[in-house]
Amino acid sequence: MKPNEAVWDALEDVIDPELGTNIVDLGLVYGVSVDEAGKATIEMTLTVPECPMADEIVSRTRSAAGAVAGVSDVEVDLVWEPKWTPASMNDRAREEIRAHHMS
Repeated sequence: MKPNEAVWDALEDVIDPELGTNIVDLGLVYGVSVDEAGKATIEMTLTVPECPMADEIVSRTRSAAGAVAGVSDVEVDLVWEPKWTPASMNDRAREEIRAHHMS
C-alpha cells in the first residue's frame, strides 16, 4: 500500500467526538500527500470554524498519520474553502450519525 493510501486508511480511525463518526466519512479530509522524505500533508476542514473540538481533532489526525509506516512528519492544513456541508458526508457517515442520535 502506498504511504498516502495508508494515511487515508489511518484517518478513518479519527472520530469526530461530537458527531461520532470518522473524519474521512464526514468528508472533512480534502487531500493527503506524502513526499519522498516521508512528510505527510493533510488538507482538511472542520464542520464549523468555531468547532470546540478543533485542537483535539487536529491532534488525533496528526497522531494517526504519524503512526503510519514511512511517515516521518505530519502537517495538517486547516482550510475553510470549500466550506463543509452535510452533503460532504458519505452514506456510511449519514447512517452512523442517525444511529448515534437515535440511541
